[in-house]
Amino acid sequence: MIPSDEPDFATIYNKSLDLLSRREHSAFELIQKLKNRYGSSKLINDAIIRLQESNLLDDQRFAEAYIKVRARKGFGPRRIGAELQQRKVSEAIINQELSMIENWNELALLAFKKKFSNFQKDTKEILKAKSFLQNRGFSFEQIEFCIQET
Repeated sequence: MIPSDEPDFATIYNKSLDLLSRREHSAFELIQKLKNRYGSSKLINDAIIRLQESNLLDDQRFAEAYIKVRARKGFGPRRIGAELQQRKVSEAIINQELSMIENWNELALLAFKKKFSNFQKDTKEILKAKSFLQNRGFSFEQIEFCIQET
C-alpha cells in the first residue's frame, strides 16, 4: 500500500499533462519539475515513458518550437544550442533543428537593427555591436554580415 503522502501515478501523469498543455517541455525539464513537486519517484519515470510512447512528450518537437521562439526574439544559433544543451536535448536533435533555419544572417541583421537603429560606423560602435551580437549567440560570419550590410 502506498503511503498517503506519496503521489500516485494518476496524479503525476495528470500534472505532466497540465504542464505540457501550457507549452512544450524537454523530457529533462519535465522530470525536474515533477521531482521538485513530488520528490524522486519511480512513478515519474513511468509517466515520462508513457508520455513519450503516446507522443505527448517529444524532445524533437520541443527543440523545434524552442528554436523558433528564441530566434524570433533575436537570439543566434550558438546561444540557442547552448540553452537546449542545458535542457538535455541531444546534440543530434539540436544540430538537425538548428540547420532547418536557413536565414540566420537575416535574423542577426534584424536583432542588430533593432538594437542599433542609429548605427555610426566608428570603431567604438562597431565593437559594441559585435559584442552584442556575439552575446546573442551569432557566429563571426553572421556578425560580419551585419556590419557589412550597414
